[in-house]
Amino acid sequence: MASEASAATAGEDQRVSPARISDPALRQEAKRAGVWVAVVGLTIFAIYISQALLVLFGALVFASMVDGGTRLLGRVLPIGRGWRLTIVLLALVGFIVWLGQFAGSQISREAAQFPAIVTSQAERLIAWLDSRGFAIDQGDVQNVIGQLMSGVGTVTRAIGGLFGGLSSLLLIMIIGIYIALEPRLYERGFAWMLPIGERSEFYITISRMAFTMRRLMAGRLAGMVFEGIFTWAMLAAYGVPLAALLGILTGLLAFIPNIGALAAGALMVLVGFSGGTDMGLYTIFVYFVVQNFDGWILVPMIAKKTVDLAPALVLAAQLIMGVLFGILGLFLADPLLAMIKVALERRSEQNTAEAKLGAGAPADGA
Repeated sequence: MASEASAATAGEDQRVSPARISDPALRQEAKRAGVWVAVVGLTIFAIYISQALLVLFGALVFASMVDGGTRLLGRVLPIGRGWRLTIVLLALVGFIVWLGQFAGSQISREAAQFPAIVTSQAERLIAWLDSRGFAIDQGDVQNVIGQLMSGVGTVTRAIGGLFGGLSSLLLIMIIGIYIALEPRLYERGFAWMLPIGERSEFYITISRMAFTMRRLMAGRLAGMVFEGIFTWAMLAAYGVPLAALLGILTGLLAFIPNIGALAAGALMVLVGFSGGTDMGLYTIFVYFVVQNFDGWILVPMIAKKTVDLAPALVLAAQLIMGVLFGILGLFLADPLLAMIKVALERRSEQNTAEAKLGAGAPADGA
């Protein structure tokens, strides 16, 4: 009886599953469909966790900045990496403390005046356009001004110490510090998940990405410092109101190519004309001097050592990332685009090398 039951069970196990596709062609098509479903599912999942992914990428950007400062310090201080990293982090903390304690009160007072000045100047501009025959709906204008001041308020609150998205900022800094402490550990961990044959290529690509990111961030910080200090000095020398606030805003917005310069220039000119026509023209002069030096001298010098990105491509990436992810996406659009370009360039080099090797194989065999 036991043997008969076993035989019956074995017979049942050998029966074809009702879900099995017997036709090989249909089975192949089903596999392809499964792959596409998986791709779509992973895409939807990536969109769902896009904010978290963006925070992780921001942490990588911050880690590259800390690592770049550590490497740069190593050129003048022959001490261990841990000590140099500590010096960089202490300098960063010191700057934040100085900005909050010594400059915070002055900047907060200026920031309180800033919305009123911008609104007043916008209304004067609208009145001037209306006197020249331009029909402008006051309701739409008020909405635009309200949105503008909402964005300006967010930036000024960030400068004063009330950071927008404080949790995201803290996560970016904490994760970035952990990555900067032991970058090789995370590289090896990610490479471990890849096939053995792909690991060497991964190390080459990630090394180029890290090098490019360090140079890109170093150039970006140099531009921010130059624009911020130079703008503040020139505006303060002429007695332009809110010179310190405008200098810091210009420096911060310099992190965002194209859009940042336009936003900083618009704010500067609006404040300048609040003091009269002469002051307004002077702020226009300051804006063009700063942007021309940055665009014709500083940026080309940086681009030669980093990634030379087309301005239209950068602007398109900023618009897309800004719409999808807000201010954080706008800030990270340029570094993300640079990393994609490095990966594509490396892939192109690899394909070219494989093509040359394939073309040379018959000749070698002959």
